[in-house]
Amino acid sequence: MGDEAEAGYLEVKSQLDFSKAEGIAKVAKFLLGAANRRPNDAARHFHGYAVLVVGVEKGKAGGIPRGTEAHELEDRLRPYLGPQFPAFELGRLPIDAESEVLFVISPPPVDGQTIFPCHKSFQGFKRQDNLDDGAIYLRGASNTRPARAGEVLALVERARAAGRSAITLDVQVLGPINRVARVDEVLEYLYKREEERFAKPPTSSTATIPVFMPAILGGTEPASDENRAGSLATWRQERPEHLQNGRRHFLGVALPGAGIRVVSRDRFVAKPHLIVTFHDCEVFDHRETADANFAKVVEPVMRRISPYGPAFDPADLHVAVRGYPVQWNNRGNNVVVVLTPESFRPNVPWTSDEDDYVLVTRDPHAEAVAVTWVLTEDGSDVVTTGEFNIEPADLVAAPELFNRSFVGT
Repeated sequence: MGDEAEAGYLEVKSQLDFSKAEGIAKVAKFLLGAANRRPNDAARHFHGYAVLVVGVEKGKAGGIPRGTEAHELEDRLRPYLGPQFPAFELGRLPIDAESEVLFVISPPPVDGQTIFPCHKSFQGFKRQDNLDDGAIYLRGASNTRPARAGEVLALVERARAAGRSAITLDVQVLGPINRVARVDEVLEYLYKREEERFAKPPTSSTATIPVFMPAILGGTEPASDENRAGSLATWRQERPEHLQNGRRHFLGVALPGAGIRVVSRDRFVAKPHLIVTFHDCEVFDHRETADANFAKVVEPVMRRISPYGPAFDPADLHVAVRGYPVQWNNRGNNVVVVLTPESFRPNVPWTSDEDDYVLVTRDPHAEAVAVTWVLTEDGSDVVTTGEFNIEPADLVAAPELFNRSFVGT
């Protein structure tokens, strides 16, 4: 492919004369540009290496004269590269008795490396071949060029990472991952009872209302048959949504909440962004036991309205506190919890509240839950990951859970 093959990690030259300054300057410029790449960008190709192939052109591998020695090339390059420049390698592919293709291989850049400026000027026949003492060169999409301001700042950050050690994070789940059986069965039964109750002839006495129905203050005139039929039709149509809402309230009230504890071992982590994924689980807002409300588990076909207006329930008021560092949601079949505290201090536990959300396995018979996490830190491209399994809580039956939490409300 010739020049068309060139990329940020690959350069092609048909001929270079290493006995002349022009040839040495071209190799120096390539090595400087390759050494000043960002580690994450470089790692996408060739495992971070960059390669200058000398002695090939489009459709042809003519080679260059054999005899280039690595130590001789290194001695000629040192005035341009400086004393701290990382070592490079040479690879050879023989063409015939007199020719070979030469590979100049630049090692992967790593966090903590300094910026590598050019240490010697060179003026070539073409302006693009020039080198300036003190200039910072960077390997671009298909050429080596002076670094731009943002790229220089990124290299400064790369150098600052020298003092950053690897992050060792201990992630623990506080509270149970609940297992509940027969939830749908209980809800279907309760909704069937509600429809049967509503189908009975209306009565002015509340004595016939089942004990598990909520007491709502106030009263209205008895509804007409037409209104009752319309309400029942609407209720049936909205039943799937009511079931979902009822399930959320039921499990949010009846089950204990969970939280997360994080400890960074011997390392300060600035503005962490930690994503914890609970696989094959679901999450609900945690509710206090006092918030138990049967009418939120089973939506009445017709609500009796207080003459003073709808009752206000503070538990329904979801206010997102500015800067609150915990977010959770259901994503596919998994639960994703995102933690964004100001920092993790060395060996000091950071703990989220345990009354934010309730975790439940989707499979009530699961014997283990897989948990994975991904951590990034402000000012660093390093991604730290981890995983572990956790044993869920003992299996509970939804009828028992419902009787314990809602009977009498």
